[in-house]
Formats: sequence, structure tokens, C-alpha cells
Amino acid sequence: MKTRLAILGVGRWGNHLVRNFLAHPQAEVVAIADHLSENLKAVKDKFSLDSQSVLLTSDWNIIKQKVDLDAVVVVTPASTHYCLIKDALQSGYHVLAEKPLTLDPEECLELTRLAQQQKRQLMIDHTYLFHAAVNQGKSFLDKGKLGTLRYGYASRTHLGPVRQDVDALWDLAIHDISIFNHWLGEYPFQVQAQGVVWLQGDRRTNLSPNGLGDMVWLTLYYPSGFQAQIHLCWCNPDKQRRLCVVGKEGTLIFDEMLKDEPLVLQQGYVEPKGEKFIPQGEHKEVIPVEKAEPLKEVCDSFLESVRTNIVCKFSSGIVATKLVQILTSLSRSMEENGAIVTISDLDFSGE
Repeated sequence: MKTRLAILGVGRWGNHLVRNFLAHPQAEVVAIADHLSENLKAVKDKFSLDSQSVLLTSDWNIIKQKVDLDAVVVVTPASTHYCLIKDALQSGYHVLAEKPLTLDPEECLELTRLAQQQKRQLMIDHTYLFHAAVNQGKSFLDKGKLGTLRYGYASRTHLGPVRQDVDALWDLAIHDISIFNHWLGEYPFQVQAQGVVWLQGDRRTNLSPNGLGDMVWLTLYYPSGFQAQIHLCWCNPDKQRRLCVVGKEGTLIFDEMLKDEPLVLQQGYVEPKGEKFIPQGEHKEVIPVEKAEPLKEVCDSFLESVRTNIVCKFSSGIVATKLVQILTSLSRSMEENGAIVTISDLDFSGE
């Protein structure tokens, strides 16, 4: 039996989800909502949707009244997530939500508990955790081939789009933070961040009281002693999507911009000889990666979770809550001019 879906929000990313679910043999898209009529018209024309079989509306409540649903896909601005997801869960629907789950860790925790109480799946689209190169990198690191892990670094830069609702931290950082957490198998206990505002100093939010930062440098401190630095900017024409983990025996590099070689092991170490340190064992190894669309894997995993009612462990509400807690702590550090912020513990005992 196919899972009957409503998709809320058909902007750029929502269109990708519509495409994937329309093509999926286990899904049936029965309704689409967006507050912009031009978005509804565009998605109808793009996918040749029959208005007799797919309800197109600007009102989520009309969908609930008129359509029999199993699940809801939320691809609206993060500020709207809490109310929409809570309503969907209380109405008995499974939910797939775009990242971040919400902008507040306490709200995330509440929704996670609500999903369990309702015996419904709440999954968050942390797309990179479904990327074949990231999964292959995780397997590689778990084998200990880098030796003792020392530190990591990442760059995520491009020229637009510039958001007007959140800063570059909230727009971009979650991707690299989620990869580091997944690869290391741990969460940072302290964070530090500094940002620069060039474009929207007069646009302030609760998370960005000093204006929306266009460039951010941040550091993650992990209990194991590992540290990771991340550079984020949406005003840089040098587009980068690169993340590295450095160990005693070499560096694992995930470079999304290199389509044919996204995952590489750069081996090498320094060996003491007298009073000098000499490079040894330098060798580049391209790690084979299967080609697959990560978002398709997200959709597959969500439908499987709905079918089995088993939580997707690495993209669950708990994972999403911890990521939002990290982002909230980073925002606080930026507000405090780069102070190191200790992340408080949340009580997940209700899970």
C-alpha cells in the first residue's frame, strides 16, 4: 500500500521533494500547499499535475479536511515548523521536516516526545547524512585507518542566495556539524563562533540581535579532545564544499565539488630523524563512492520508517534537537563576541 503524502512548501527544495516522491513507487502525493499562488502554478505545470488527483491549496487546514493522509512533508521556513509539525503529529500523521527541526531546542524536544507519544515517525531531512560519500567516510573512519584523530576543518562558501530570515550560521553550519558528529560518533560539549555582518546589519532577529551575519568562523570542541573549525560565507564567489578529518596517519577529505573523486584519503606522516621531522608515506587514495542522489535516499528512508514505524537513528528528532542546541549555543557565542559556550544537557528521559 502506498503512503499518501501532503507536501507543505514548494520553493526550491520543496520542488526536489515533490520530484522524488512523485517518482517513488511506494508514495502517492495527494496534496500540495504553498502560500504563494505562483509556486503552486509552477509546480503544477512543471510536473503536469492533475488537480483532480492532487489537491493544490494555500491552506493546510483544507488538506486536513478534504484529503485522507498518512504523512506530511514540511518544507516551509523554519520559523513555521513548530506549529505545523505539532498539528500534523497531533492529527496522527508521520512527518518529514526540512532542517532545522525548529529554531528552539526545547520546541524540538517537545515535538520529539510528541511523535513518540503518538507512535508516529518524526524524521528530519539532514540530507548529507544520506550522502554516499559521507556514509563511506563513516565506515572508513570506524576502521581506524587514520590512526588517532587530531582535528578537523571545513569550508562552505558561495555567492548567494542570501537569506533574510536567518544568518549564514543557521543557513549553512548544520550540514558540516552533522557530518562531523556522525563521523566522530559524538557531540561537541563546547562551541565558539564569531561572525561578520556586511549586508543586513539592520535586520535583527532573536537569534541574531546584532544583524544577520554573512560570514562565520566557528569551532566545535568534542569530549574526545577533537576540535573542528568551520568557515561559512554566502558572499564568496569561491564556492567550496570541503570537509576534512586529520589523523596521525593521514587526512580524509570529502570534497563535494569534485564529482568524480568526492572522497579521498591523503596519507602521510612526519617521522623524527635527528633534530628534524621528515615527511613519510605520502600517498593519495581515491575511495570509491556509489553515485546516488542523497535526497532520494532520504525519501526511501522516510517511507521505510513509516512502513515499519522504526525510527531512523541518525536523522531522528533527538539528533535534530541536539543539532539545534549546538546552533543555539553558537548564536550565543557570536552575541558574546566569540566566548566559549558550554552546551547544557537536555533531558531525553521521556524518549
